[in-house]
Order: sequence, then structure tokens, then C-alpha cells
Amino acid sequence: MTLSTSHVLLIPSYNPGDLIVNTVQEALAQWQPVWVVCDGSTDGSTEILQKMCEDIPNLRVIVMPFNQGKGAAVMEGLRQALESGFTHALTMDADRQHPACLIPQFMNISTDNPDSMILGKPVFDDSAPQLRVQGRKISNFLANLDTLWMGIGDSLYGFRVYPIAPLLHIMQQHRFMRRFDFDIEAAVRLCWKNIRPINVDAPVKYLNADEGGVSHFNYWSDNALLTWMHVRLIVGFIVRLPLLLWRKLNS
Repeated sequence: MTLSTSHVLLIPSYNPGDLIVNTVQEALAQWQPVWVVCDGSTDGSTEILQKMCEDIPNLRVIVMPFNQGKGAAVMEGLRQALESGFTHALTMDADRQHPACLIPQFMNISTDNPDSMILGKPVFDDSAPQLRVQGRKISNFLANLDTLWMGIGDSLYGFRVYPIAPLLHIMQQHRFMRRFDFDIEAAVRLCWKNIRPINVDAPVKYLNADEGGVSHFNYWSDNALLTWMHVRLIVGFIVRLPLLLWRKLNS
């Protein structure tokens, strides 16, 4: 286990059920400190985590007063992390989909490349719904188009290390990136700021209901949110096209 003063592990959490305990334990075994941002959870997980904090000094629980979305939870974690002197944050999901065993590898790559973002590139197994596997190809294509193919390996996988200051600055400039639009828009907008992606393969596990798997994705409202996000990003891409072309030609 590594104890860091520069890189913090952030876990946004909303009604994850019992899975959050294993997620946090596995994360703590690999890296500390670990901060969990409870985004208005009503399933008792916040109280369980607060109890865990009594015995684990490098575990911190940040409680949002009501559910505001993944991006909002990450933003609050980033804000407090920057105030505490951290420079980078690894985000991972609360439901054990992401590989805790790869946390040190991602953090070490980030340490060696502090001006980059480290993006997990999912390696799917048979548990992955094909609708999601195939559907994300559209978002990946659009995200790479919006950045003139700077190299976003996967726009949706939330297992990532971000440089805190530039991402927080971007989020504070507007009111978007607060819900499921966070992962895609964060990668694209950081590319626009010339924060280059480094892609690292990482397995992803989709748990079924019997294993405690939960999904808060709403097919209609969240797809509408993502559609509006892609429209915004395409407009932003057109505005920034001369700068992006100049960078491409001079890189």
C-alpha cells in the first residue's frame, strides 16, 4: 500500500449498496488516502462509510446534502483535494466495476507524466452488455472528432487519473459536466487545454443483480443529456478548430 501526498483516490458514490465496502477495502489495500463522495445516498451506505472512518485515518467521507450527479460529486472532491494540497486524483466507481489492482500502475504513470491525464481503456469480458459495448463506439468517435484525434482511447470509462487544477478550473467555468456527461466532457475539454491522454488497458466487470450490481443510468433522460452534450462539444470543436489544427501541424 502506498500513502501519497500528491495523488488522492476519489470514489463518487450514490446508493451503491453493500458493494461500496469491498470497493473501499480493495482501494485502501492499494493506495491511500481514499476519499468517498456520498452523493445524497439514501441506502445507508453513507453511515457505513462514516463508521469505517473511525478506524481508518486515511479514509475520508464527503457527504453531499442531496443527489447532484457524478460530475458534481467529483467536482466537490476535486475542490477539497486541491485545498488539501493534492495535485492529481484517480476516479473510480463505487460498484467494483473498476480494477483496484491497477491503481498503483495508474498513479505511477501519472507521477511520471504529471501534465497528462491517464485514461483507462476498458477490456470487456462476457459480462459486458453488447448494447453498451457497441453504443459507446459512437461517443468514442465523436470525442476523438472533437479533439482532432488527440487519442482518447475510451471516452466513457471512469477509471482515470486527472490533474486536479485544470479540470476543476474547467468545471467552474460553466454549469455542465455535473451528471453522466462528466466523463466524456472532461476528457474532451482537457484535450482542448492540451492535457494529453495516455491510454492504459484496464478490465471492466459488469455485475448482475444477483451479485449486487446496480445502475442509475436512465435510458431516456441520460441519453438526451449526452446528446445535448455532444451538440455543445461539436460547436466548441468548430470554434477551436483553427487552434487544434495549428497544434496538430506543429506537434
